[in-house]
Amino acid sequence: MLRDWRSELNRFLVLIAVTTVVGLIAGRLTLFLLVGILGYLAHTFYQLHRLYSWLDKLPETEQDEPPEAKGIWGSVFDGIYRLQRREREAVNHLKSILNKAQESSAALEMAVIMINRKGNLEWWNKAAETLLGFRSEQDQQQGVTNLLREPRFFEYFESGKYNEPLQIPSPLNKKIILEFQVTLFGEGERLMLVRDVTQMHKLELMRKDFVGNVSHELRTPITVINGYLETLLDNRDSVAPRWIKPLEQMLQQSQRMENIVRDLLTLSRLETKALPKQQDRVDISSLLREIRGEAEQVFAAKQHAILLECEGEYFLQGSMSELYSAISNLLFNAGKYTPDHGKIILKANLVTTGLDIEVADNGVGIEEQHLPRLTERFYRVDESRSTDTGGTGLGLAIVKHVLARHGAKLEILSEVGKGSRFICHFPKERLLEAVPPQDVRASA
Repeated sequence: MLRDWRSELNRFLVLIAVTTVVGLIAGRLTLFLLVGILGYLAHTFYQLHRLYSWLDKLPETEQDEPPEAKGIWGSVFDGIYRLQRREREAVNHLKSILNKAQESSAALEMAVIMINRKGNLEWWNKAAETLLGFRSEQDQQQGVTNLLREPRFFEYFESGKYNEPLQIPSPLNKKIILEFQVTLFGEGERLMLVRDVTQMHKLELMRKDFVGNVSHELRTPITVINGYLETLLDNRDSVAPRWIKPLEQMLQQSQRMENIVRDLLTLSRLETKALPKQQDRVDISSLLREIRGEAEQVFAAKQHAILLECEGEYFLQGSMSELYSAISNLLFNAGKYTPDHGKIILKANLVTTGLDIEVADNGVGIEEQHLPRLTERFYRVDESRSTDTGGTGLGLAIVKHVLARHGAKLEILSEVGKGSRFICHFPKERLLEAVPPQDVRASA
């Protein structure tokens, strides 16, 4: 290209030199220079016209070959031609990828929907028409919240918080349960995946019913067994000495089974029943003092130092019994898994997002790989620990469900050899203002 520019410059200089010589000979130097320059400009504008005409017709005719030209203009035409071919190859490659993506998504049973930054439908696959009833012609560029009018979907879509999927009935058939998962990408655009989870939903309901029914049915026979074992042990004199230890072990395991059944029934109730509309006004400082007092009695033999840090008067809206169960589970776990003479801190403090209730200990700690699964039912960090402490493996699952019912979250921090921290983050919407003393006297 540089050589072509030099050649063109040489042509121009030669033209100027020739017109100068001829102009000097003819005695009309200015006229001949003007004619020579105008001729060069006319040639240049002619080549520009050819270039413009070629580019203007290119999208319509898809003409590949550029106009014939020499010198610098030949290089310009050839350079544009090469760029055009590269662009066309890139476009064809992208089209091929897009066609393959559309073909593969069309084979999916899961609906895939692309939504632009304005919340309007850009593209969807065949499954979206089956599951949601979208129509390709009428619904293009329509607002997704105009087509899916379920209030819970509108709230979920507009919130911008898509950490958890949403399950709602299908707009076409209320017996079908759909799961919506939205992901942000690009500049405010969204990719929405929708799948039919009706069967999974039915299986989950069956599981909940099964656990609840079996736990309820086991409660009576276990109570009877406990009663007979306790009666036998209360009358040790009439029992052969060799049966005393087996009876004690049977009673211990029977009581453990009774605790498991009790916790399963608690979980079943938390999963199947919503919080009552009329909720309690829970005095957190009073609640924590009560839980701490009970823990001190239970773990008196281990001589733990259980400290309470609650400087203010805090009140939460919720279920007193459920909050008592969740926080006591955390404190009792700390007491069980902390060696004798340990230090346990139970505290509550206001934060910008609401109220945090924390249980911290200086026990053995938990390895990091176990932390994400601690709230799963029956998950064991170490099987021997549950045998030694008599735990059911359901305590943290109960805590998780109670907090979820109160719009709260559980954060677990732990370091092996240094202890653990279990923090309950309650949203500020759950906080209630303290009642002034004069209002208390007036209401009394």
